[in-house]
Amino acid sequence: PIQTGQSYLYNFTIVGQRGTLFWHAHISWLRSTVYGPLIILPKRNTSYPFAKPYKEVPIIFGEWFNVDPEAVIRQALQTGGGPNVSDAYTINGLPGPLYNCSAKDTFKLKVKPGKTYLLRFINAALNDELFFSIANHTLTIVEADAIYVKPFQTETLVITPGQTTNVLLKTKPHFPNATFFMTARPYATGLGTFDNSTVAAILEYELPSNSMHTKLPLFKPSLPPLNDTSFATNFTNKLRSLASAKFPANVPMKLDKQFFFTVGLGTNPCDQQNQTCQGPNGTKFAASINNVSFVQPTTALLQSHFFGQSNGVYNSDFPINPTHWFNYTGNPPNNTMVSNGTKVVVLPFNTSVELVMQDTSILGAESHPLHLHGFNFFVVGQGFGNFDPKKDTAKFNLVDPVERNTVGVPSGGWVAIRFLADNPGVWFMHCHLEVHTSWGLKMAWLVLDGKLPNQKLLPPPTDLPKC
Repeated sequence: PIQTGQSYLYNFTIVGQRGTLFWHAHISWLRSTVYGPLIILPKRNTSYPFAKPYKEVPIIFGEWFNVDPEAVIRQALQTGGGPNVSDAYTINGLPGPLYNCSAKDTFKLKVKPGKTYLLRFINAALNDELFFSIANHTLTIVEADAIYVKPFQTETLVITPGQTTNVLLKTKPHFPNATFFMTARPYATGLGTFDNSTVAAILEYELPSNSMHTKLPLFKPSLPPLNDTSFATNFTNKLRSLASAKFPANVPMKLDKQFFFTVGLGTNPCDQQNQTCQGPNGTKFAASINNVSFVQPTTALLQSHFFGQSNGVYNSDFPINPTHWFNYTGNPPNNTMVSNGTKVVVLPFNTSVELVMQDTSILGAESHPLHLHGFNFFVVGQGFGNFDPKKDTAKFNLVDPVERNTVGVPSGGWVAIRFLADNPGVWFMHCHLEVHTSWGLKMAWLVLDGKLPNQKLLPPPTDLPKC
């Protein structure tokens, strides 16, 4: 934690990674404004697996509140109700002309005809998955979460908070005598309220030198309906690893451990004396994985693990399966209460893991973008309804599944991922919808040291800021 008015210099080594990532704050709702791109270029003299683009442009989606976002979540956690929604979405920090008094605060992407641009999309919004499209232009998807994918064309892309997507935009061969809106708006599946607004930026072609400045027509794209899960599913199903000799998909084949986690919402009892809370039936909203809502410890997990002082900080008994089986996507059970605790799953170094994450219909089925720190994983399968180990496992893609760090658990469905636990330490896994993380939809994997010196957790830096 970097204290108020202080700074900290991180030193880290990038091994074998390249592509579009981003950095952000990870406390309360500070990441609503504390974020930025982290772009790792290919090694010198290494080319992209596609023709070199004329220009590269980062495009970051954000979410803007007219009030202090920390106050928004503080109030929600106190009352137990859903937090107030944001006032606008932004593209590169600007809300654009569709919001009151914001026409002059519009991002403009200025392009030349007949060129190819690499656009690096990052969804840094707090609580919303987004649809995005550029009027009258087709996008070619070439990368997701800093891993190349088999290129495919689309008019619209879907991107969850925490995800990045690189696209190639081929501009029209001649000046088109028009400008074009680039718009984004939510893909929303839950029952809660959300900011139902649209952010717009403008794609503007450079005028030919001999032409006059006239007011050009402005074309607008059409985006899918707000809850268009079939569009979102079709889009994510097209994402495949290159799986080439140069960019292999090293999917773990021999599994050491298999886990089944339910993810979803729930409730906690009201803790306000003589008052009812604003969650369902007078309770407080909560969220959980395998019905354990994560309780933030007062001592850092990594610190207590490294110094062997875990007693009273965390328990190593996180359930590997749900403790109570029910029809996860059918009628929800009457009891929606969660258990609360600071629990981790311990994995020996180099454990090969398969994890199935199942959405539940408790307080409404909803898409949950799950993000894993410290690892990439392969998305080997996804589907709707309850996961069926016999039927569904047979259909897993073990040849060219997409490799990423954030995946949407489909609304009313499941997703299966595989990863190799070859990075010692304590690694958070959480929903990237910030409200759900605040309600406890998170857990941690504790990966033990390996035998070799380079497989051991390093001690904390001597200048690490203390709480």
